[in-house]
Amino acid sequence: MAKEIYSREDDSHPMQLTSADIILRQQLEYSISRYFYEACDRSIQNLLSSCRWYVTTHANAMVLVIECPDQVTNWRVLQKIVPMGTLLNQIVSSAKIRVCPPESQGIPFEMRVDELSVYRDLAG
Repeated sequence: MAKEIYSREDDSHPMQLTSADIILRQQLEYSISRYFYEACDRSIQNLLSSCRWYVTTHANAMVLVIECPDQVTNWRVLQKIVPMGTLLNQIVSSAKIRVCPPESQGIPFEMRVDELSVYRDLAG
């Protein structure tokens, strides 16, 4: 087996993404978004439809970002975070959900899908 040879200089520069890398990442994010949405029940699909939401990659983890138009919708999304996290965890094990209230009406709530048991215990 050939040993990979590189210099310390290789480690000091971040790898530049090519346009192909960017396109592949966008396709992956789109596919995960679609797969996630189709796996949701009708009530979650309706809730997501009233928000701006998308999947993005951030620091080697997928992030489901949900931007809520008002506080009532924000509260309803937060009430569904455990079932949404459960679905997302079945698709991607290293993922987060970030729920964003309307601008200037609070700070985003973020949860890792591997923390779901904590929220199930609190809800139960």
